[in-house]
Amino acid sequence: GVFLYGHLEQKVRNAEALAQKYKQQQEALSAQLQVVYEHRSRLERSLQKERGEHKKTKEDFLVYKLEAQEALNKEKQDSMNRYGALSSQHKILKNQHEDVKKQLLDLQLQHNSLKLEHRKAVETHNQKYAQLQQEKDSEVTNLQDTVFKLREESKLLRKAHQEVHTQLLSSQALFEEFRQFKEALQKMPSFK
Repeated sequence: GVFLYGHLEQKVRNAEALAQKYKQQQEALSAQLQVVYEHRSRLERSLQKERGEHKKTKEDFLVYKLEAQEALNKEKQDSMNRYGALSSQHKILKNQHEDVKKQLLDLQLQHNSLKLEHRKAVETHNQKYAQLQQEKDSEVTNLQDTVFKLREESKLLRKAHQEVHTQLLSSQALFEEFRQFKEALQKMPSFK
């Protein structure tokens, strides 16, 4: 009985030691659990805060998305309007370009025609100029021949005039001599 009592007492002490050990572990676990609860509480508050911020961010994002969509639609509409205006302007400029191109072609044809007429006119002018030059040279030659002939005739006329003048002087001298002879004869009584 004593042995059994001692054995049971030993078991009781062991059980108490084990209970004490478990109690200490439970206290440690309670402390850890308290820390975990506090940590969880902080995490939940943080999560709640994050959810609130996430909700606000989501709402801000939706507002931003809506504004961006509206801005994008407005920009798209403006772009379409600008594209329509540019397309119309492009068509007008294209038509003007075609008109200018056609005018340029007409002017080139007119220029070529005028160039050909100018060339013909220059050739005709050159031919007329050459003909007039030839006629002028011929006329100058004829005039030079005429001048030469007139000079020769002038020389002959001067010579003839000189001869006539000499003959006139001789005739005057002869006449004077005859007059004096006549007067001398009239003075002679026998002549009367």
